[in-house]
Amino acid sequence: MTTHSDTISAIRKALGSRLAIMGHHYQADSVIRHVDLKGDSLELARKVSSVDAEHIVFCGVYFMGESAALLARPGQKVYLPEEDANCVMSQMAPAARVDAVLNRLNASGRTIVPLTYVNSSIGVKAVCGKHGGSVCTSANAETMMRWAMDRGDAILFIPDKNLARNTAGTLGIPEADWHMLDIRQDGNAVDTAAAERAKLLLWPGLCAIHARFNLRQIETARAAHPGISVIVHPECSPEVVRASDAAGSTSFIIKFVQQAPEGASIAIGTEINLVERLAQEYKGRKTIVPLLESSCSHMASVTEAKLAITLQDVQNGTAEQVRVPVGFEDHARTALERMLEACA
Repeated sequence: MTTHSDTISAIRKALGSRLAIMGHHYQADSVIRHVDLKGDSLELARKVSSVDAEHIVFCGVYFMGESAALLARPGQKVYLPEEDANCVMSQMAPAARVDAVLNRLNASGRTIVPLTYVNSSIGVKAVCGKHGGSVCTSANAETMMRWAMDRGDAILFIPDKNLARNTAGTLGIPEADWHMLDIRQDGNAVDTAAAERAKLLLWPGLCAIHARFNLRQIETARAAHPGISVIVHPECSPEVVRASDAAGSTSFIIKFVQQAPEGASIAIGTEINLVERLAQEYKGRKTIVPLLESSCSHMASVTEAKLAITLQDVQNGTAEQVRVPVGFEDHARTALERMLEACA
């Protein structure tokens, strides 16, 4: 009986260099084992331009596929194995509302530079590009926040309040200069007087996966494994980040584990697929445990079976491409290219 793995392998062989499969670290092992290029959001964005394949199948959530489609070369086609793989955080910042809030903030005459986390829709990226802003990832948030600070009177960070607060804390921006926006009523509820006094304006969004980690879990891990190191993703709350030994992107976490000495114990606060993969990779050499088994259902919706079906459709010429909505392409690409240029 032909398995999904067999189907994927056969099509990869048949299409050869015409096909490239990319995947985020949060994908399940059954999917990630088939990818040609894996990484975090920044790594994958950088790699798109170096891919020569005609067909790019992106194993991740929708905003990642959109970014790949924006950065792809003319003639390249991008596909997602699961088009409904969304991101709860990105849905917390509708593009029309972001635009309305920016227009209200800019009415004061100050220059507000918007900086959107890559976990946002193509529409939000386009709004940021139109207003002179850019995009960031968890790996380059510090660089991009400095970039934005140099270009205006204040920054509007969208949509992850935790990544914004953790990054601002690292850069030494005082909490007295932060302001959490009230985004209700399509932006009409914004306290403009308070906003005009702030240097960092926070959109009240967050990652449901990383919001699950708390101080009690860290205390439990330290009690169970004396001397353990705790590392978390910066989408966790500032309290959790402060109580940890380190915080960083998925690539940072991977490097941290890699560089830890033999026999080390490490508790990791991020999506469970990555934690379990690292635990298996270093089994018998290092002890890797999750702070909590926190999984992303949207990432999990990309399966080996769906990847096989997508590849069959690509081979047959019937696969549905990721298409950038009309009117968003230029501004969104500009926002992404500003990031890639600043982080070259």
